[in-house]
Amino acid sequence: MKKGTITRRCRCTDPETGKDLGASCPKLQSRRHGTFGVFQELDPAQDGRRRRFRRGGFETSTKAQEELGKVRALMAIPEEDDAWGRTQISDLLEDCVKEKTPLPDYDETRRRFQTGQSLNSKTTVGEWLDTWLAGRKRLRRGGASRYECDIRVHLKPHLGHLRLDKLRVHHIDKMFDAINERNIEIQEQNAQRRAVADELKATPNKGAENRARRKWFRAQLDAMPPFRRVTGLNTQPHIRDTLRAALNVAIAQQVMPAFNPAAHVELLPGTKPKALVWTEERIARWQETGKRPSPVMVWTPEQTAVFLDFVAGDRLYLLWRLIAFRGTRRGEACGVRWEDYSAKHCSLAIATQLVQDGWEVHEGAPKTDSGLRLIALDGETNEGLLTHKARQQTEREAWGEGWQNTGRIFTQEDGSLLHPGKVSDLFERLVEAAGLPPIRLHDLRHVAATLMLAAGVDIKVVSETLGHSDTRITRDIYQSVLDDLARDAAEKVVQLVPHARKALAAVPDVVPQVDPASRLPRMAPPRKDDAAQQNRSA
Repeated sequence: MKKGTITRRCRCTDPETGKDLGASCPKLQSRRHGTFGVFQELDPAQDGRRRRFRRGGFETSTKAQEELGKVRALMAIPEEDDAWGRTQISDLLEDCVKEKTPLPDYDETRRRFQTGQSLNSKTTVGEWLDTWLAGRKRLRRGGASRYECDIRVHLKPHLGHLRLDKLRVHHIDKMFDAINERNIEIQEQNAQRRAVADELKATPNKGAENRARRKWFRAQLDAMPPFRRVTGLNTQPHIRDTLRAALNVAIAQQVMPAFNPAAHVELLPGTKPKALVWTEERIARWQETGKRPSPVMVWTPEQTAVFLDFVAGDRLYLLWRLIAFRGTRRGEACGVRWEDYSAKHCSLAIATQLVQDGWEVHEGAPKTDSGLRLIALDGETNEGLLTHKARQQTEREAWGEGWQNTGRIFTQEDGSLLHPGKVSDLFERLVEAAGLPPIRLHDLRHVAATLMLAAGVDIKVVSETLGHSDTRITRDIYQSVLDDLARDAAEKVVQLVPHARKALAAVPDVVPQVDPASRLPRMAPPRKDDAAQQNRSA
């Protein structure tokens, strides 16, 4: 390492030529005139370019000497034969000169160098999140879209400006506090917009006064923010998990210290929706208030029968039946292929699905590895698929060259793919036309689960049929249904032993009690009526 130097200069100029006097200035003989600067030769750049560390403006030579000492200490961190390390330190010092920033802390730089971390500690959280997401090549499109949404909507606006190595737990806590406060604001604005919309809907479009009121209501709606969704307590853990996953990679690549602040953030507890059955009481309450008892509602077997009878003539009848009885997901039902169907073995393999990304549709693998499964079909569904195949062949002949051979079991009339979003819209219209309480298309999958559980099918078989990775997931979602089944089982057990009811009806007046002193059973003292009866008998 070449020895650095300290220089002294001033801004005095020659009055005749206007040039700087530099070292020839006579005033430099005074210690208070001019400023001091440091000069240190750095290691050449990777392209061989010569580099120097220059910095001036120090009031005293002591301060300049301190700065030069820091520079030389940083350059001494790598070993003499570590050419790559010396280049990295020189790059760091060169950046300090270009950006006119203070020298980095020696201890922190030495720690980063020894652990192989990046010496440039100015990487922001936003920059790293972009780098991390770009490197996630093996993500499914749905997962990548979810990560991108978390980063774009929440993480970068709240944390993107912070330095990655300076991110702390309280920064993340503050972000979620802001999200919850924003949720309250959104709910209030949605309520205001809904109230105005209801007033507009209730105002008839007759008469000049009513038309003026409707015009005023529409102007109010135009000035209000649109309806927006809140970031619920069940969504916030996913945002935290996205950040934690990105920071784990940063730690593994030694871009930041080995501490993940996202792993130590505590969130408000959320509640997973439980599947509730549309009973008569719940239907009456829904008709009165317009509110569903739970986000996840399922039909009774009788209500399911009403729906299937109502859609018996629909060309997608077997799709509705497949979801209602076998619990396939929407994308799985839209994506099943004829090559995955075996009429001989009455089975259907779930090997692909149609995934909706925004409004675009693409083919993808099932949601999880456990989603790859083989489901058994009942005889009526098996025969119906054969009839459906013959009808599809008739449609193919009618369309001729316009037919699109996608190989799917359920298609549009020209053979093209079904759009999952349009299928959901069609289902909601059919439910309303059938006069049934509302459920989502995904809830029809929950109907299948409750039907299987009510039929006494083992929960492991139910879990495998639905494509759950663990029976615990099935238990968590359908706990209320399992509770109902448990109560029903308790009644059936009692009915198996009819003598138990007679024994309960003939409980004697004298019952054994426990003496606290001896902890042995003793007989209760006779009542006065019993003593009198005994005396008369005697």
